[in-house]
Amino acid sequence: MPTVLALVMLGILAPDVMRGEVIQARFEWLPQLGLSASFFLDGLGLLFAGMILGVGLLIILYARFYLSGDDPMGQFYTYLLLFQGAMLGIVLSDNILLLLVFWELTSLSSFLLIGYWKHLPEGRQGARMALAVTGSGGLAMIGGMLILGNIVGSYDLTDILASGDLIKSSEWYLPALILILLGAFTKSAQFPFHFWLPHAMAAPTPVSAYLHSATMVKAGVFLMARMWPALAGTEAWFYIVATVGLITMVLGAVIALFKDDLKALLAFSTVSHLGLLTMLLGFGTTAAAVAAVFHIINHLTFKAALFMTAGIVDHEAHTRDIKRLGGLAKLMPITATIGTIAALSMAGIPLFNGFLSKEMMLEEASHTYWFENPWIVPALATLGALFSVAYSLRFIFHTFGGPVRDDYPHKPHDPPFGMYAAPALLVVLVVAIGVMPFLADNLVAVAASAVAGEALHPHLKIWHGVTPALFMSFAAIGGGIVLLLIHRPLDRVWIAAPRPEAKAIFDKLLALLVGATRWITEVTHNRSITRYLAIFTVASVALGYAAWTGGGMSAPSREMLPVPPLVGLGFVLLIVGAASVVLFHRNRFRALVVLSIIGLMVSAGFVYLSAPDLALTQISVETVTIMLLLLALHFIPKETPRETRVGKKIADGVVALVAGTGVGALAYAFMRRDVDTISGFHLDNSYAGGGGNNVVNVILVDFRGYDTYGEIIVLGIAGLIIYALMQALLGGPAGRKLRNTDFTRDLSRDRHPLMMVVATRVMMPIAVMVGIYIFLRGHNYPGGGFVAGLVIAIALLMQYMASGFAWTQSRQRIQYHAMIGFGVVIAGLTGAGSWLAGKPFLTSAFGYFEFPPIEEFELATAALFDLGVFLTVLGAVMLMLFSLSRIARYAGQSVNLEPMDYDPADRVKPLEGGKE
Repeated sequence: MPTVLALVMLGILAPDVMRGEVIQARFEWLPQLGLSASFFLDGLGLLFAGMILGVGLLIILYARFYLSGDDPMGQFYTYLLLFQGAMLGIVLSDNILLLLVFWELTSLSSFLLIGYWKHLPEGRQGARMALAVTGSGGLAMIGGMLILGNIVGSYDLTDILASGDLIKSSEWYLPALILILLGAFTKSAQFPFHFWLPHAMAAPTPVSAYLHSATMVKAGVFLMARMWPALAGTEAWFYIVATVGLITMVLGAVIALFKDDLKALLAFSTVSHLGLLTMLLGFGTTAAAVAAVFHIINHLTFKAALFMTAGIVDHEAHTRDIKRLGGLAKLMPITATIGTIAALSMAGIPLFNGFLSKEMMLEEASHTYWFENPWIVPALATLGALFSVAYSLRFIFHTFGGPVRDDYPHKPHDPPFGMYAAPALLVVLVVAIGVMPFLADNLVAVAASAVAGEALHPHLKIWHGVTPALFMSFAAIGGGIVLLLIHRPLDRVWIAAPRPEAKAIFDKLLALLVGATRWITEVTHNRSITRYLAIFTVASVALGYAAWTGGGMSAPSREMLPVPPLVGLGFVLLIVGAASVVLFHRNRFRALVVLSIIGLMVSAGFVYLSAPDLALTQISVETVTIMLLLLALHFIPKETPRETRVGKKIADGVVALVAGTGVGALAYAFMRRDVDTISGFHLDNSYAGGGGNNVVNVILVDFRGYDTYGEIIVLGIAGLIIYALMQALLGGPAGRKLRNTDFTRDLSRDRHPLMMVVATRVMMPIAVMVGIYIFLRGHNYPGGGFVAGLVIAIALLMQYMASGFAWTQSRQRIQYHAMIGFGVVIAGLTGAGSWLAGKPFLTSAFGYFEFPPIEEFELATAALFDLGVFLTVLGAVMLMLFSLSRIARYAGQSVNLEPMDYDPADRVKPLEGGKE
């Protein structure tokens, strides 16, 4: 079992940690981002890792008997182990970015655990609430951690903890502190974020016992303890952390007293005790740190036992309502004994471990000043302890005390040993630590030393003498007994008194947020692509303008180059062509012709600017695109409908002109200034590192081969998606409509002219030879697999246009799907081959060989990668064409049996789905 193995490994490392050593392990992950898989185990990490694994093992045993056979146990344990691993990641991480990853993973896995019983609406709601609150706090914490990393110059936690003075003296200390505390407060259910934890009680009791005693809610406390050396010791830390903890402690205790659901009572008691821990850490003293560490251990033992006890009562009596219970001590003596011992420890009664840490808390509170007032903190701490005694005694006497009733929903009795074994073991620890506190000395010492950042040697003992804390404790116990005695009238007052409900406020705020987002969505997302583009363009222009006016732009350092008249004329024609597309866009064919002119002008511009590779690629892509669109135009109307009114067109035109002017101004500004780029590295290393003189091709197949590999995969997926969409389209109503539409009435009888057929037959082998030539020369001269694939695709496209879809398709010998697959596989295997030489993926190798009488020539593995690119591009383009050809088959067109229309017998045959 993973938990047992992890516990064994932790036990092997524990002796070294107990001697004061820190065990570290580091693995580089994303060093460029400062993210490394680095871990360290110190006293605090040992304490929390032991809690997580130890209680986790007990919960696994308990859940085996608690959950019914109808519950999917495998799913439960999967979620539990996922959460357990995330919590271990938090407490052992030595990199704050890695810690953030595990932090968010705990939110997601706890969402799955809390909502484990999907059939319960309250379970689903509790899971969503927990995710919303803790997830939001996690987002704030990300910002705070990034600020800390920026202040220190490192994201390693050990470096940050050693830079406390630097952090506290920074002007960014307070923003970082607030953001990190938001993450901690939301996770540990501190006021005003306390409301989510009780609603998480809809989870199965094993989840409640695990999350709310040892793990999730303690994650925020752990974070405050871990960051204590770096963030504590300032007024801001004291007044924020101690105040929030004190309020939470008192508020949670008061609410807990009036809860009738056993788990709700324990949930709010958890909120109160988490507030106690937060308050102690907020005090900022080493004695308070020791008390906090000790109470973390004690709270774990009695609270996990209490939750499991509540689960046993619910499991056996079929209710958790205290008002329907009572008298269980006679029917469930073992369960009553376990619950009573744990509750007495929670109340802080002497000879139980909760008493010891409560006394230490009261001692620290007794001499803590809040805004120079010596009474506020001691009085409120005593009040919180008083209510803690009251709700603990109520848990005991209202559940197990009193006479046996005859109206239980189910006749209760003690469960089998497997169910009470875990809480029984925990209450043994409660008693053992309570009467022999020295048993915890060493563990508390190493954990508290890790919190304080200095060696501490506490000596835990039962009797501390006659101190203010003793009198405060007596007052709490006496007051708690009084509150229990008058609980019934107090309960009536509590029910009748108007008070704000945190959940209702949360629901209202959430409803307002959802309403606002729905309104924004309805306004901005009206299925109008022009509106989407307008919003995106205006936002981009506004951001660009803000950046432009923000300064930082240096003076121009380059002179304008002379503009020859021919180039100027080409630029004017390019503008005229672009304007013509806008003016004549309703006529699809005319707009397509103008677009082709624009593409050719751009290609000419690349040639003029000494970029032959780009020019070759541009003109190939342009040709393929125009030919495919020409084929597609056959099946759509000649003109587009009028889309918008004149005013809307003018507004769109203004937006387009402003955006175009901005992009032009940005390009002009950069071209007039010297800018450092990576191009120098590519120029210097193209031949030496990649074995090629064509820098562009070497970049594509070597330096950025992984990008190219991803791009051909995307291109292949696009071809397959178009094929699949066409398959679905033609199989539905659209296919029936095509079959009933007469596309032949406007067709010429000379559909496949003799001259075009003969010309394409002659050009076919020439184009293939040119494509192969371009492919082979691509490593040293303009060309490559991408352009070669387009050139041969153009040759095949011409056959389709000259002789028709069906005639050409019937002579196809290679499946285009397979061609795409072979291309991707060849490119991938070429990249993986570099692993055999111990090199990174897609590292190319090359060499020069000489075989007389042939001149010396080069062989490079990049050629194989380029072959994969070639096959993928060719297969994807032809598959797209094949998808268009299927429309013709469904459109009722006939086809010649011969490659051209010149046929005296005018022999034709019907096509698939068509008419004669």
